[in-house]
Amino acid sequence: MSEKKTSRIIELNEDLIENNDRLAEQNKQFLKKKNVRAFDFVGAIGAGKTAIIESIVERIAKEYGILVINGDVATRIDADRIEKCGVATIQINTGKECALNSYHISQVLKNYDLHEVGILFIENVGNLICPSDFMLGTEKRIVIVSITEGPWVIRKHPMLFKYSDIAVINKIDLKDVMDVNIEDMIKDAKEINPNIKIFITSATTGENISKLINCILN
Repeated sequence: MSEKKTSRIIELNEDLIENNDRLAEQNKQFLKKKNVRAFDFVGAIGAGKTAIIESIVERIAKEYGILVINGDVATRIDADRIEKCGVATIQINTGKECALNSYHISQVLKNYDLHEVGILFIENVGNLICPSDFMLGTEKRIVIVSITEGPWVIRKHPMLFKYSDIAVINKIDLKDVMDVNIEDMIKDAKEINPNIKIFITSATTGENISKLINCILN
């Protein structure tokens, strides 16, 4: 009896991911048709996702029409922060769900006028596990970790790095007070995904943010 129940659960999960991937591809094609470039930012709470997006938006808002979708379990704290940079934001509160999925994004695309939008940034729910299963239909995925999360954070969460295009190791302004070997973190990321592009940044000082922007947009 227990084996049958387990089998059904596995099938349900597989169907859920397959359906998500199918809708993600539809999102991707819709965005392409609308000439909107979309980028998904993932990472744990406190890694600096919002701060990195703020830093990027502040530098490019005058050149591009930007929409930022912020995912969180509750509140619109992050959306309010980014909105102060002078760009449009949409807050999605997921409640008990620990990640955004392609359906969430499809509903925004269905109901929001993208006429003046050239770039869509999506800040996923703060989590290093759940988002790995749910692609959203973006052009690139950027995973952000910080040195304050410890030396093993990349090795402990390989799936997000495996399925990301760019990795950001943030908060290097704190390197003198943290017992973390950044070169080892880079090595861990490259072992998981040899093709991933890695940037060492500080959202506080702005270090390497311009290089990150260049990689994202080119």
